Amino acid sequence: MADLLPEHPDFLWRNPDPKPSYDAVIVGGGGHGLATAYYLAKNHGMTNIAVLERGWLAGGNMARNTTIIRSNYLWDESAAIYEHSLKLWEKLPEELEYDFLFSQRGVMNLAHTLQDVRESVRRVSANKLNGVDAEWLDVDQVKELCPILNTSDRIRYPVLGATYQPRAGIAKHDHVAWAFARKADELGVDLIQNCEVTGFVKDGNRVVGVKTNRGTIATEKVALCAAGHSSVLAKMAGFDLPIQSHPLQALVSELHEIVHPTVVMSNHVHVYVSQAHKGELVMGAGIDSYNGYGQRGAFHVIEQQMAAAVELFPIFARAHLLRTWGGIVDVTLDASPIVGTSPIENLFVNCGWGTGGFKGTPGAGWTMAHTIATGEPHRLNEPFSLERFVSGALIDEHGAAAVAH
Repeated sequence: MADLLPEHPDFLWRNPDPKPSYDAVIVGGGGHGLATAYYLAKNHGMTNIAVLERGWLAGGNMARNTTIIRSNYLWDESAAIYEHSLKLWEKLPEELEYDFLFSQRGVMNLAHTLQDVRESVRRVSANKLNGVDAEWLDVDQVKELCPILNTSDRIRYPVLGATYQPRAGIAKHDHVAWAFARKADELGVDLIQNCEVTGFVKDGNRVVGVKTNRGTIATEKVALCAAGHSSVLAKMAGFDLPIQSHPLQALVSELHEIVHPTVVMSNHVHVYVSQAHKGELVMGAGIDSYNGYGQRGAFHVIEQQMAAAVELFPIFARAHLLRTWGGIVDVTLDASPIVGTSPIENLFVNCGWGTGGFKGTPGAGWTMAHTIATGEPHRLNEPFSLERFVSGALIDEHGAAAVAH
């Protein structure tokens, strides 16, 4: 199967030392930070910028997710930003000149109860009103689309149908990060690894620089794109973020013949399963309930998701677990992100994507870049302001966010 993987360029990006000052500094060298840097340079001509990463580029959640991409969220605001993101995904392999194995194989969300069915049909209708491709599948259609799925009515939670988004799919996450990093570097962005932010320099209520383990860097604008550690950085800057950080685990099996044609998710039995290009099964479930910054979680979550996977896919009963890992997800009270300005002048935040950050990578970068460059939010991220937790204009996506993915 190795011949299915693309060849990588001989050179990806420079490893410069930080300069004394930049027009803008992005804290966090994951997918969102790299996408923000790319779109700042491409869309707004800001090239005297730096991305600061305390470890290595894309070594956090970007390398620790399960790569699912979709836009079938319930509320208008969510559907708009995720659909914009999906449309960007569809153009990115050519635009970034990098084959990151974007595969629009579709995503199914299973319904197991009558309440599941009602909520699912409602979401499909809402998606159609927002121009998002969405279908409701009955049990026979589910079986036709994914023959290996157990649709018997004699199991614990029988499948009663599913939502389906045909344009949804997966991409190879580390390749996505490398693609954004390479293009940002070509445009003149400094990507600085092993550079940990330790504080901020302020003039009154305005940020004017960042303190790092490699010296202080003066800058006119700072953007926080650090996912699970966003609240730590915000506290350094002098304000609080309404997010909680949790471990989120996933796992892969050994390699198998390609038998799984799509992505199947089930909130009720709490598992989702896809099959990567090389043949390994990629599985995830929900977040561990406790707060923490560790990149590992409790064994019982893995045990339960594997039991659920075997219930839905009996063909996988003898599959062997190859490895597990964890990321640190930042969860808001309404399961929607925070993208916009902060109480500190010239300090911008992009956080709270919870379990849906990967799919939002290009959309987050596009809107965050606009916000940084103009000082005002883009129409797509304007509803996702920090102020909504004061005004009460929440965007509750707990249903559509569903099981972690």
